[in-house]
Amino acid sequence: MDAVSSKPALSQRILKLFPPGQLLRYLCVGAFNTAFGYGLYALALALLNHSVPQRYLYLTVIAASVISTPISITVAYFGYKLFVFRTRGNHLREWLKAFGVYGVGMLPGLLVLSALTRLLQSVLHHKNYAGYLAGALVQGFTVIISFLGHKKITFKPNNSPIS
Repeated sequence: MDAVSSKPALSQRILKLFPPGQLLRYLCVGAFNTAFGYGLYALALALLNHSVPQRYLYLTVIAASVISTPISITVAYFGYKLFVFRTRGNHLREWLKAFGVYGVGMLPGLLVLSALTRLLQSVLHHKNYAGYLAGALVQGFTVIISFLGHKKITFKPNNSPIS
């Protein structure tokens, strides 16, 4: 605490947001979720690329994301619930909140995904890789914002922890 006020110092408040054990568990589960989610997206994109002309890749990436995202969110939810935030009960409510946390960024993410794919198609020599690279970049930004969303919304600290 500061000597002047009863409020904790900014550094203490920041450290409280990111408890070391919880943050490390989040990073481990997040690494798995990122690899799993990207793998699922890449699989969906590869399957769709066989039936959709290359000139529609900027739309195909959106379809691949919409197909893979609900499965990825569900897998992420269970990892965060069981290993990171360790809450009990409230399965449906927390699962829906997890969709909400990811959903806030999904629409802007889809627009960025499509636009970034178009941009990468124009600069990459191998245009087929544009959707995969754009998907990896967009997913990277999702990881950054989701921790606080899950901590503060999906798995609020007032939920009972598993001992």
